Amino acid sequence: MPQNGYLLLYKKSVDKDLRRLPTAIRKRLVEKIGELSNNPHPGGSTKLRGSTDLYRVRYTDYRIIYQIRGSELIILIIKVGHRKEVYRDL
Repeated sequence: MPQNGYLLLYKKSVDKDLRRLPTAIRKRLVEKIGELSNNPHPGGSTKLRGSTDLYRVRYTDYRIIYQIRGSELIILIIKVGHRKEVYRDL
């Protein structure tokens, strides 16, 4: 367990999602994901409708979908992508 903040875990598909993105966007999204470990509810974070434990944070036209497991201090990154595609198959 981390001393300060939450442990970040990723689904295997997130690596593939990130590799498809332009380098500048990818770098900024990785920074935003890293910031979630200290603050799982940053400004602009929204709970997804129809879900009990999924949240999203946005950066321009891109979204990071994640799950917070508060009792375990874990944040699971579910999906990263463009807003047109990221909500499919959730």
